[in-house]
Amino acid sequence: MSSTDDLVPILKKLRLSGLLHTLTLRTRQAVDDGLPFEEFLFRLLADEVERRDAKQLAQRLRRAQFESAKTLEDFDFTFNPKIQKAKIIDLATAAFVARQENVLVVGPSGVGKSHVAQAIGHRACRCGHSALYVTANRLFTELRAARADRSYDRKLQRLTSPDLLVIDDLGLRPLRQEEPEDLYEVIRQRYEHGATLITSNRAIEEWAALFGEELLASAAMDRLLHHCHILVMEGHSYRNPPPRPRGAAAREDPKRAVAN
Repeated sequence: MSSTDDLVPILKKLRLSGLLHTLTLRTRQAVDDGLPFEEFLFRLLADEVERRDAKQLAQRLRRAQFESAKTLEDFDFTFNPKIQKAKIIDLATAAFVARQENVLVVGPSGVGKSHVAQAIGHRACRCGHSALYVTANRLFTELRAARADRSYDRKLQRLTSPDLLVIDDLGLRPLRQEEPEDLYEVIRQRYEHGATLITSNRAIEEWAALFGEELLASAAMDRLLHHCHILVMEGHSYRNPPPRPRGAAAREDPKRAVAN
């Protein structure tokens, strides 16, 4: 039996069996390079820390349920020069999540609100925070179903427990039946207990009308706007870019222009 075989049960008992992934490699490196024992141990343990961090990040990203792997590195800030890049970068530090503040992202369709929202959520996960992404339509559908099967409180707990909740596309349609109360309850329970990021095509001034009832709207908006960052995104739609000026193709690629 090798010394490594002897180590296996000990490492498992200490919950350090992940060290086996790089033990052979690091041992050979220590022998070949004449590393001091302390340096060998440091590198071996650093491998395990990196492995655990990567595993935990993958779990946070999976639980966040983002629609796709959107990051700020993928976002084209040059497409719409009016977009507040510095403010987005500041939000991407996730400091607002630690402070349990809100972010409201508003602007017309296609300017990248969902991309930015998910990218900020992705960064929050990388900073060690838990997150959950949900479209407004799915949020209301799930809460409606939860009322029917009497799991409403459990569903609310799932929505209010993450460090960051991202609600995408609020206000695409008027809220109906119990939806204003559901939205208020999510806002109320998360107020000063977790950060909430909401995107919408509607200007902030139009949000109160979504609740229908004045007192409910006032209570909800008062909580949303307290400790709040508002990001207004303007410009052209990525899905329907404006036509390029005549001659632009020739300036970009003269050979192509002549060929055409």
